[in-house]
Amino acid sequence: MRTEGDSWDIKTSVGSTALFVAAARVLGGRAADAPAHDEYAELFGRAAGGEWADLVDGRTPDHALLTPEFGLGFQQHQIARTRYFDDYLAAAVDAGIRQVVILAAGLDSRAYRLAWPEGTVVYELDRPQVLEFKHETLAAAERRPRAERHEVAVDLREDWPKALRASGFDADAPTAWLVEGLLIYLTPDAQDQLFTTVAELSAPGSRVGIEQMDPLPQESVAEITADDDAGSDWVGMIYNEPRSDVSEWFADRGWAGSQVNLADYIDDLGMTPAGEGPRQQSLINLVTVTRP
Repeated sequence: MRTEGDSWDIKTSVGSTALFVAAARVLGGRAADAPAHDEYAELFGRAAGGEWADLVDGRTPDHALLTPEFGLGFQQHQIARTRYFDDYLAAAVDAGIRQVVILAAGLDSRAYRLAWPEGTVVYELDRPQVLEFKHETLAAAERRPRAERHEVAVDLREDWPKALRASGFDADAPTAWLVEGLLIYLTPDAQDQLFTTVAELSAPGSRVGIEQMDPLPQESVAEITADDDAGSDWVGMIYNEPRSDVSEWFADRGWAGSQVNLADYIDDLGMTPAGEGPRQQSLINLVTVTRP
């Protein structure tokens, strides 16, 4: 259960979800119809060792990420949202934005994986332990970022705008913000405060790409906690409460936006349905908002 001021590293609590998601990107990216691939995710799994190395190398056939009830749909979720936000960032730099901020970056590899125009600066914010693991893993593999990359080691519950500015962030330049896989780990009030801060730091022309998930119905919570150890651990880490709708929050403040339901987006991509009726896909929306 989450508590005020709780802590974690790459292998515990919220930090471990970065490895779980990276492993899902590895597995989902191997599907014949996968719309995205993340070759760096395998490096993270092997560097973490244990169950993660075994999983990416095919030595744990009974892992939760391989089950039809949960795992296959979750793999598809991660690959689809990866494609959505890859395209979101490509559109942002095509529009001339050269400043990118990834909040709770985890094991995001886009600074290394995507083709960035010259002059692009990518700021990655996360806890020091998570960024250290990523840096050490990619340095050992002799991988180099394809944009100017700044690690901002800070907990988002602290004064992260101060840390971001100290790393060179320019609030007068348009920014492409990425808020992927984060909001469910924040309280509703903390989510709104995050949006307020992002809006205050956003120059005209800035964009925000956001993943939002509606609360799980109580019957789904009961089913997950009863049948799925991994799912039960996950439910204990999220704030499964009603919260502000992303599109409405930004629209009320003059931003223009669009959104797509994850299940519809998966269908639009032409992906073959995975698993036995994924629990969460219909609850998730992928959102892009732009400040005029």
